[in-house]
Amino acid sequence: MNKTIIKNATIINEGSRFTGHVLIDGEYISSVINGKLPEYIEKEAMRIIDARGKWLIPGVIDDQVHFREPGLTHKADLATESRAAVAGGVTSFMDMPNTLPQTTSLDALKWKWDRAAETSVANYSFYIGATNDNANVLRQADFSKVCGIKIFLGSSTGNMLVNKKETLKRIFSENQALIAVHCEKEEIITRNRIYYTQRFGEELPIFFHPLIRSTEACYASSSEAVELAVKTGARLHLLHLSTGKELSLLESKPLSEKKITAEVCVHHLWFDDNDYADYGNLIKWNPAIKTFGDRIALTDGVQDNRIDIIATDHAPHLLSEKQGSCLKAASGGPLIQHSLQVMLEKHKQNIFSLEKIVEKMCHAPATLFKIRKRGYIRPGYYADLVLINPDKKYTVSHGNILSKCGWSPFEGHTFPCTIEQTFVNGITAYQDGVVNDKCKGKLLYFDN
Repeated sequence: MNKTIIKNATIINEGSRFTGHVLIDGEYISSVINGKLPEYIEKEAMRIIDARGKWLIPGVIDDQVHFREPGLTHKADLATESRAAVAGGVTSFMDMPNTLPQTTSLDALKWKWDRAAETSVANYSFYIGATNDNANVLRQADFSKVCGIKIFLGSSTGNMLVNKKETLKRIFSENQALIAVHCEKEEIITRNRIYYTQRFGEELPIFFHPLIRSTEACYASSSEAVELAVKTGARLHLLHLSTGKELSLLESKPLSEKKITAEVCVHHLWFDDNDYADYGNLIKWNPAIKTFGDRIALTDGVQDNRIDIIATDHAPHLLSEKQGSCLKAASGGPLIQHSLQVMLEKHKQNIFSLEKIVEKMCHAPATLFKIRKRGYIRPGYYADLVLINPDKKYTVSHGNILSKCGWSPFEGHTFPCTIEQTFVNGITAYQDGVVNDKCKGKLLYFDN
């Protein structure tokens, strides 16, 4: 017997909250009880966790991370970043293909699956990346084990820019799998870069970053992707929206009725261009953090369901790589350990309800990607769970940052809530500041 009872918790799940109890039997949730806990069930348990005054939610599913393995492991790897994930209540992640080598072949996918099985504390999946030349490979992928196809429509990284119109049309037409896109129009970015460097020189400060990677660059690319998806009937997922203007491309209706969906990342909900003065290159991302008005519009897009998922785009770099002008400093930063805490602070500020946070970070990723038996607190589902102390503050310090890069834009910030315990497949993966490295995540499966 391997039964655990989490009793007297405030359970936030499927749009409601109630005081109840969750019985875990092995890897799975066996019962969810609203009301009094029967004595015979409590007697059967090997472990009893009294969660009175605590919040219990499904494990967060992050649909966009860059864990850097293989080839870039001086910044991060599957082991270190999955440890940071479970410390932040993230029980499953979907990793991007811009590694070395790039994940654009079936062999590269298999390597990642095998490596994650050895080292990842959290559950895992990997996108297969599109190039101008691998359309035949994409058709061979097993999308019951692959979360989706990733296309860079702006040259955010390496040589993975897909800019041949016939290739894009073929990929959108031939694949029923979800197509996730990074949308920034390369021609507009290049034009803006030339304009500003000719007038102000090459050593441009960070304030020029959102002017170069502009609203126009984002909207032009996103609108083209949406137009192509409408013509071909493809399942399109717009990653890391950064502008209010792009919301005009989206509809406010149930996720089950959508073929065109969108994600926003926590940094675009937390920071705006007023913060560049304090944080500088630490908050340099692609797409760029833009205006206060954009941040508010994106918040509204979450509230009215034009935006479907909240994620991180967790992309660690060493601090040494974040130095220099806005044209030289690396784009991206570590976020996965603190993304849920960011949103819980937004709840404490009366911006988002707990139900909305769980919907966008747990339920919606599971529904959109058609993940089997995850993302909800339901009998028969995997016991991926997070226990939160809503009244215990948590200060981010150098000593408790688990990402391999060793820094965070939130260092020194005190969040109002603490992630106390994270379960992955029924096993305690994290508790009271300690990661259980014996816990191993599982490959995610999809009903595509």
